[in-house]
Amino acid sequence: MGESTMKRKLKHRHLQFISLGGVIGSGYFLGTGYVLEQAGPAAVISYLLGGIIVLAVMLCLAELAVEKPLSGSFVVYARENISATWACGVGWSYWVTWVSYVPSEMIAAGIIMNGFFPEIGTVWWAVFFGLIVTILNLFRVDKFGESEFWLSLIKVTALVAFSVVALLICLGLIGDEGCIGTRILLGSGGFAPNGYWSIVLTMVIILVNFQGTEIIGLAAGETADPARSIPTAVRNVTWRIIALYIIPITLLISILPWDHASLEESAFAAALTEHGFSHLGALFSFVVLTAAISCSNSGLYGAARTVHALATMGMAPRVLEGLSKKGVPSRAIYASIAFCWGVIAIYAMNPRGELYTYLLALSGFSGAMAWISICWSQYRRRRKLEAEDAVSLLRYRMPFFPYVTLFGIWAQVFCLSFMLFVPELRSALYLGVPMLVVPMILYKFLRR
Repeated sequence: MGESTMKRKLKHRHLQFISLGGVIGSGYFLGTGYVLEQAGPAAVISYLLGGIIVLAVMLCLAELAVEKPLSGSFVVYARENISATWACGVGWSYWVTWVSYVPSEMIAAGIIMNGFFPEIGTVWWAVFFGLIVTILNLFRVDKFGESEFWLSLIKVTALVAFSVVALLICLGLIGDEGCIGTRILLGSGGFAPNGYWSIVLTMVIILVNFQGTEIIGLAAGETADPARSIPTAVRNVTWRIIALYIIPITLLISILPWDHASLEESAFAAALTEHGFSHLGALFSFVVLTAAISCSNSGLYGAARTVHALATMGMAPRVLEGLSKKGVPSRAIYASIAFCWGVIAIYAMNPRGELYTYLLALSGFSGAMAWISICWSQYRRRRKLEAEDAVSLLRYRMPFFPYVTLFGIWAQVFCLSFMLFVPELRSALYLGVPMLVVPMILYKFLRR
């Protein structure tokens, strides 16, 4: 189908914002309401713990991706350092992550647009946005990178603006409440009104919110200068988590009582509306729309590169291996978006709010398995290099090995185990485990 290799067209700034595109999705703006509803102000600790886990995973990924920058990277790393069977399972599980999460973003965008234009159904808007992200992904990869750059820039600007406004409200410089201080933060049952166990019980949704950072590994094979761009992106993870998660959410729960938050609307918009800034609240609906399109865009990118990598390794139908003349895996893109539309069709037949939470939980499980695989691959690779006395050949070395790696693995195993105690997350676990195991069984059987 034209050229046989992908193009290294992604620039340094593209890579930085592609990772942001996956992290700041509608799951952040809408899913935060669920986290606040469950954990109260203690949600700040949940996000902080999630951020530490992400940093551990990203350090592992950076070491692997700088040594071997490949498209579909962590699937290849799993095959080389763990086993082909595990790579097949985690690769398909990760693909399921995005073909279940991308529709949730499209549905979220549809819900927002339905609020503005109620005569047009949510499903039709979701399909419309599906067409947009398909077209964006079929462009040359640098055009995709450029679209993601501007979409992500809107989200970052909005979060910075919200933080400034919320701080001014907190200090009593704007609004009618006067100096709020910690009155709202601690006023409805204290810092952890539902107990500190609620922090752990919300961690799966938190990990979903952070999901997308690993896309920079998938993009390594299309990046012009991976040795420079990937370590920089990893170093930026720390300040991104603080600046774009911890600070805005701390200010959010300082001006919005936690029991006023829900999945029905963006907690950020609700907070601004509650203090008389309804126009800014409406503007945040547009930001959530942008976030949904951006996250769908980067999510489809990740799904297509993953299934393309599986096809090149003989773990998916070979027909998905082909590239277009522009060097993009167009067949993999079409196949991925087709499954996304299938999920949207299920939503059309059963448009319940629980489906959104269910999709988030399912993608949280399969995404966490991909992260565990990254850490495990790095652990096995580093141990092999140590045995060969070749660690010095690495151009980027993760600090504090093996402690950071082991923390990244077991912290996620611990979080996933608590899905058993949350009814709406437990059903996602029952589906997520077979999504991981069945491809491995089929691969073993077909290989025989």
